[in-house]
Amino acid sequence: MQQRKLGANGPLVSAQGLGCMGMSISYGEPNDEESIATIHRALDLGVNLIVTSDAYGGGVNEELVGRALKGKRNAALIATKFGNLRLGGGNTTGLSGGHPEYVPQACNASLRRLGVDVIDIYGLHRVDPMVPIEETVGAMKRLVEQGKARYLALSEAGPQTIRRAQKVHPIVAVETEYSLWSRDAESHIMPTCRELGIGYMAYAPLGRGFLSATIKNLDTLLPKDRRHDHPRFNPGNFSHNVELLAPIEKIAAGRECTPAQVALAWVHAQGDDIVPIPGTKRRSYLEQNVAAVDITLTDEEIDTLTRAFPIGITAGTRYPAKQLETVGI
Repeated sequence: MQQRKLGANGPLVSAQGLGCMGMSISYGEPNDEESIATIHRALDLGVNLIVTSDAYGGGVNEELVGRALKGKRNAALIATKFGNLRLGGGNTTGLSGGHPEYVPQACNASLRRLGVDVIDIYGLHRVDPMVPIEETVGAMKRLVEQGKARYLALSEAGPQTIRRAQKVHPIVAVETEYSLWSRDAESHIMPTCRELGIGYMAYAPLGRGFLSATIKNLDTLLPKDRRHDHPRFNPGNFSHNVELLAPIEKIAAGRECTPAQVALAWVHAQGDDIVPIPGTKRRSYLEQNVAAVDITLTDEEIDTLTRAFPIGITAGTRYPAKQLETVGI
């Protein structure tokens, strides 16, 4: 597995990570046994960046990752997050997600669930509009000083927030959604990260599974699949978006690989500072995703895909309206 340095001051990580959210929530029924086997297989393949959050099932996903990494701690770099109280179901402290008093409480709880003494990359899952970012990151900085976290990250933060946070403590990575059908980060987030020497972790690089070209009919999604609530999977938008898949499928057919591998290869081609973290709970899909690291698209193929998916071409926003209010702050 190829490796990348995460930002100017971060650790060496595998060129592709493993997102673990879908193992516990959002996409179909959980299967802990297969999910743990998938994490183990990822480590065997050299994928060392394992990404979770305390919001995924209210800590359930962190517990799953903790069980999977028992006895294998040294093979993994654990990235977890805090502060997304909306997704995580709130808390009993009465404090908001970025409150400096809440930060150590959240960290200690994550450490217990993960069964580790230190979190490799500790991130703010959503910026708290009620708390100056300097105060939140200041509290996170104290965790580094106490040896509870090694590196700090932000998720879905806006450019000015990233700049302000960087002045308090080095940020090694910003995690936001990025794929062929979600390219908005190219306009402001990525340039800010590159200017400041911050790495970029691209979540949902397969468009929540859509760019795999395996979801052509909404009936294939289970009734409680969270994607039913996403505008891009609304019936009218969905039919438009399915038509966008043709160039991905054509390139995949010519290369005798999967559309998912082509979509991931395009993300890899956008820069060595980008580390995609596709999520899966199945070993077969993990192995397909990892193989994409070794696919080098031609300039013509990259140009074809880039022109086929300009910013704004996708029908529907990437989140429902209420969730959109929490990103880019």
